[in-house]
Amino acid sequence: MGLSQRNRRLAPLALIGAAGIALAGCGAPGAPEGGDGGGDGGSSTVTIYGTIVDSEAELLQESWADWAEENDIEIKYEGSQDFETQLGTRAQGGNPPDIAIFPQPGLFADFASRDFLKPAPEEVEKNANEFWTEDWVNYGTYDGTFYGAPLMANVKGWIWYSPAKFAEWGVEVPETLGDLTALTETIQAATGTPAWCAGFESGTATGWPGTDWIEDYVLRQAGPDVYDQWVNNEIPFTDPQIKTAFDSVGGILLNPANVNAGFGEVRSINSTAFGDVAPKVADGSCALTHQASFLSGFFPEGTNIAEDGDVWAFMLPGESAGEKAVTGAGEIVGAFSDSEATQKVLAYLSSPEWANSRVSLGGVTSANNGLEPDAAQDPILQETIKILQDPDTTFRFDASDLMPGAVGAGTFWKGMVAWVNGTSTDEVLQQIETGWPAG
Repeated sequence: MGLSQRNRRLAPLALIGAAGIALAGCGAPGAPEGGDGGGDGGSSTVTIYGTIVDSEAELLQESWADWAEENDIEIKYEGSQDFETQLGTRAQGGNPPDIAIFPQPGLFADFASRDFLKPAPEEVEKNANEFWTEDWVNYGTYDGTFYGAPLMANVKGWIWYSPAKFAEWGVEVPETLGDLTALTETIQAATGTPAWCAGFESGTATGWPGTDWIEDYVLRQAGPDVYDQWVNNEIPFTDPQIKTAFDSVGGILLNPANVNAGFGEVRSINSTAFGDVAPKVADGSCALTHQASFLSGFFPEGTNIAEDGDVWAFMLPGESAGEKAVTGAGEIVGAFSDSEATQKVLAYLSSPEWANSRVSLGGVTSANNGLEPDAAQDPILQETIKILQDPDTTFRFDASDLMPGAVGAGTFWKGMVAWVNGTSTDEVLQQIETGWPAG
């Protein structure tokens, strides 16, 4: 979820508004054929709608430009930071795009459950089964029917730092969570300032970076089975295992001695844009920050991202050394039209050819197994691709994206903001849990 390599701007995942909530809660009829690529199969224009904006949207359009010209298809892309609300309104009003790029599997399932989406064409399903893992295919499946293939992907849980500063302080990359605590203390002793910086601000989606912290700790401390149960509310937010993750994250984010380096007190986390932490790591104002692989696109132009460069990153470790458990996210592509041109575009977007085209332009990765790691120009993105393709990696999709929108993009995001602002952990956990639909 922009992208020249240095000007990337991630489109925030807007809160699901009234229209989105209505969509999930009412028996809305199936949408008619949408857009210029509608169901008559005669148009060579296909409309795509998504959250991707600014320079990233330009690169997205560049990624398919040659293919579209060769196939005599005009692809019209529109990006919006109010995607969820607007898509719900357009679908209910009978004017959806031909294709939507969904940033959340839970939202994707909402639309599939209301018969707004068309089942994926045979070629798309073939590509998905060949080039994506079963977990990824499942994210595009609803009630036994495959509706859409994944698009891009990212790995979360990277801890970004300055290799030169680590050498200056005489510290090394930690192998366990306990080592990370010791590293934090050592850096603070050496600098006399907080070691960490964090930013939760993202417009209407403010708070989502905090959910990433919690998800990483739940997976590492409680394990994948508990994580899966938590996603399905078989284990509630008020469960002690989830509170343990909050307490561990709070040991960093709620401790004035630990944050918010370069920005202010603890509460400044909520007013700091999530991408603004990158320049502070690059200039040495902040020693450590937690963010996904896409942060590589937020560093100032000229920043050398390499193991011996200006900035590098290590994966948040587990309780024991050598554990390979990571969280991540990505997009699922769904169609409101079954026109011939739309089906051709869907097939291309699910292919290794498109994945290599887009990744070669910089700033993003994909879990498509046909992707060549060297297609990524950025070394940290090359490492991300290797993690995504490693069969020994335990991968779990971002929990807030899998939960119903009222929780994942609602009470969970809001709860993280309230938590940083001083609301007690127990109260926050109870508030978040209230977002789960009854029954």
